[in-house]
Amino acid sequence: MTDVLCVGHAAFDITMAVTRHPSADEKMQADALDLAGGGPAANAAVQIARLGGSAAFCGYLGRDIFGDAHLAELRREGVDVSPVVRGGHPTPVSQILAKPDGARSVVNFRGRTPHLPADVLRPAMPKAMLFDGHEPLVSEALCHQAGKAGVPTVLDAGSVHTGTRRLAPVVDVLAASEKFARQWSGETDMEKALDRLLGVNACVVITLGERGLLWARDGERGTLPAFGVQAVDSTGAGDAFHGALALAMARGTDWQQTLRLASATGALTCTRLGARAALPDLRAVETLLRRQ
Repeated sequence: MTDVLCVGHAAFDITMAVTRHPSADEKMQADALDLAGGGPAANAAVQIARLGGSAAFCGYLGRDIFGDAHLAELRREGVDVSPVVRGGHPTPVSQILAKPDGARSVVNFRGRTPHLPADVLRPAMPKAMLFDGHEPLVSEALCHQAGKAGVPTVLDAGSVHTGTRRLAPVVDVLAASEKFARQWSGETDMEKALDRLLGVNACVVITLGERGLLWARDGERGTLPAFGVQAVDSTGAGDAFHGALALAMARGTDWQQTLRLASATGALTCTRLGARAALPDLRAVETLLRRQ
């Protein structure tokens, strides 16, 4: 049985390291370049595999050079790509500018690629499911199936859009970025935002980057500080966090250990350029957990 089925967005990432954000109508040189597959759910699937878990990915890739490269990469990482859907629409592409402080700017091109239909996949039940909300139709259908089968589900809620709105109330764990929490709640105080989100879902995690995270579950709540690392590029850190979180849920790991594993995994992703190349393996994560 597969540990985690990851459902959602796959893209191809073109990441350039720059000293600062370019000004209007300015040409500048990048210090480094990384080309790799990307997308929240696809990255999470790779992260799960690198942590020693088994992962499958359901999403769309076009029949173009970007789709071919990404599919081959997923296969090399050991991800089950049998649920991937391919077609004549283009593979989404992301242009990412990574700044010296670890911040990044992202421009994504999806074109007119339609969402996958609700009935595109009828998989054998995994131990857990992870959604990023970018394929809302099939995600809602699979989340409903998971609920009936008692399979835990987690939402990577990076921002408020159609998919995250629909899935936020029905998943078992709402794992929200600070951006999502602000957009949804209208609050700048994250403790207040957490209270608002608890009106949507009984189990909420809000990630705050270098400020750690807040969580509430089963009537309890708490915080967890971020692991101390030298940040180079934060692209993919949330994807890594959610992949590790979903894997720990699949394995029935204690809640506090689940949060520590996910936080350490996300932190290590910030220490290298690019998302896919930076996703850490199990040895690196275990080393950081022992040290901090």
